[in-house]
Amino acid sequence: MATSIKKIVAASLIGTTIEWYDFFLYGSAAALVFNKLFFPESDPLTGTLLSFLTYAVGFVARPLGGLVFGHFGDRVGRKTLLVVSLLMMGTATFLIGCLPTYETLGPAAALVLTALRLVQGFALGGEWGGAVLIVSEHGDTARRGFWASWPQAGAPGGNLLATGVLAALAALQSDEAFLSWGWRVPFLLSGVLVLLGLWIRLTISESPVFQAAPPEPRAPIVGVLRHHAKDVVIAIGARLAENISFYLLTVFVITYATQSGVDNSTVLNAVLVSSAIHFVTIPMWGSLSDRLGRRPLYLAGAAGIGVWIFAFFPLVGTGNFWVITPAVTVGLLFHGMMYGPQAAFFSELFGTRTRYTGVSIGAQLSAIVAGALAPIIAVALLREFGSSVPISLYLALAAVLTLAAVYAARETRGSDLAERITTR
Repeated sequence: MATSIKKIVAASLIGTTIEWYDFFLYGSAAALVFNKLFFPESDPLTGTLLSFLTYAVGFVARPLGGLVFGHFGDRVGRKTLLVVSLLMMGTATFLIGCLPTYETLGPAAALVLTALRLVQGFALGGEWGGAVLIVSEHGDTARRGFWASWPQAGAPGGNLLATGVLAALAALQSDEAFLSWGWRVPFLLSGVLVLLGLWIRLTISESPVFQAAPPEPRAPIVGVLRHHAKDVVIAIGARLAENISFYLLTVFVITYATQSGVDNSTVLNAVLVSSAIHFVTIPMWGSLSDRLGRRPLYLAGAAGIGVWIFAFFPLVGTGNFWVITPAVTVGLLFHGMMYGPQAAFFSELFGTRTRYTGVSIGAQLSAIVAGALAPIIAVALLREFGSSVPISLYLALAAVLTLAAVYAARETRGSDLAERITTR
């Protein structure tokens, strides 16, 4: 029985919001408390760098998750794999909330934390492709950019939820209470959220485009490499500026602000407000891509963030909430110009029975060199030079690479996914 597009969008949005909540919660905790709880013998910046290294291993696992989930998603279907990914992510996050710290387990605590982070990354690597595809393949051609952008809104939605819970706890608790037990509450809350997401995802139907497509005679990854190698490279390049900018604007900014003497609650609240605006505007960019095309918006967003980042860090350094909030918001608006059209853009690059594998591999391989390393490189540059300029140059270079990749791509707006169901 067919499911309405609005219900499909709701199932994807809620699921991706929960999964990104889990993933970003770890990033925020890595910046705020994990350096003290799991690496207490290091100096503050070194402890933060070590906690970000455990944060980064989640990205290392994402391509593997994308490959495994993509393979079975192209063989079995999108829906089943979306349920599995949500279960894996929620379980790992809940267990992090139960994990003893260095004080109890010693160095083993960091090892277990790293293992759970690997599970998070593996699950998220499989989640993203399935969520955007099941919407793209249910939606109509004329409004695909709009409908497919809603799962993308799950990223700022999850960040909004994670930052909001942490900001509320920081405001209601003393620093000692938050460090002692308060940080566990958001992780344990994930268990309740996952049950909600599972209930919704189990009620939707499989993608009609997938069901109509003949099976890929080879392993999906073989089909991707044989027919879509250029498209994978384009997807990797397109994600560089988008991925790096997002983690600098929402994760590293917490470390940068605190190292600059800015109060935790000030920067958390600024990210909270900016993420709310980001959440609302992503579908707007997706809809605009249905009229103007995927490439023009993507190119504008990459160019904009490559320039804006040079103003961003000095504005954050002021410590003024009313200055920091617009600084983050403008940066996220440029990010949204890339991220909003991205789901439809990537979906339209690949054939149906290799689509889950193609979008997952292209998106998640870039996550290693982009999102995984962004906070680590930024912290290392800050530690080495004591200035934000090298960090801005780092993102500007990524923006140039993204501009080149998207410029080399074909315009995909208006593609009929149902016409791309045969193996070429």
